[in-house]
Amino acid sequence: MGNRLRILLADDHTLVRQGLRKVLEERPEWQVIEAGNGREAVALAEEHKPDVAILDIAMPLLNGIEATRQILHRTRNTRVLVLSMYADGAYVTQILKAGATGYLLKDSADVDLLQAVTAVAEGKSFFSPAVARLMVEEYVRPRGDETADRYESLSAREREIFQLVAEGKTNKEIAALLFISSSTVETHRARIMEKLDVHSAAEIVLYAVRRGIIR
Repeated sequence: MGNRLRILLADDHTLVRQGLRKVLEERPEWQVIEAGNGREAVALAEEHKPDVAILDIAMPLLNGIEATRQILHRTRNTRVLVLSMYADGAYVTQILKAGATGYLLKDSADVDLLQAVTAVAEGKSFFSPAVARLMVEEYVRPRGDETADRYESLSAREREIFQLVAEGKTNKEIAALLFISSSTVETHRARIMEKLDVHSAAEIVLYAVRRGIIR
């Protein structure tokens, strides 16, 4: 890894983002690009091809897990470091499946951020100590027969629409955001509800909260 490093920093909380940027800019040779939501992060990643993308998990319009999937699909050499408030087993499992190579807790970011970014940029993994302990516990815990998570059966487009519906967006708003027709959104929405076995917008919101897609 050369000294010059392009970093995409995505978090919907401006003060948090500014604080993290201040830490990153302790390295004057690092260039930082900011995004305020997951969809903007994907667009900027595609445009700038950053070496490292630092993504908050709980972002509006597109969460950090789906943003990770899309960024890694659209860029060849970007590596993803995820930020979260919580050492949550469901989040960790999902984000590793999505292809991220690091999971950093926000409460230790002021201490560990530079080390985490350096490690991820070099192709190594980085996990906050509490997350690493959780991963070990999850690995050694006995597991019974588990049915496949219905959410994993959704396509990438369906997962996008699922989050936007859960955030309260109308079919028309979703159509405008994704450049598709309202009738296409309605078709996807019906398929999502069938796959998840939910029957109302309220149930979609509850499912999204339990799944960690929205707060």
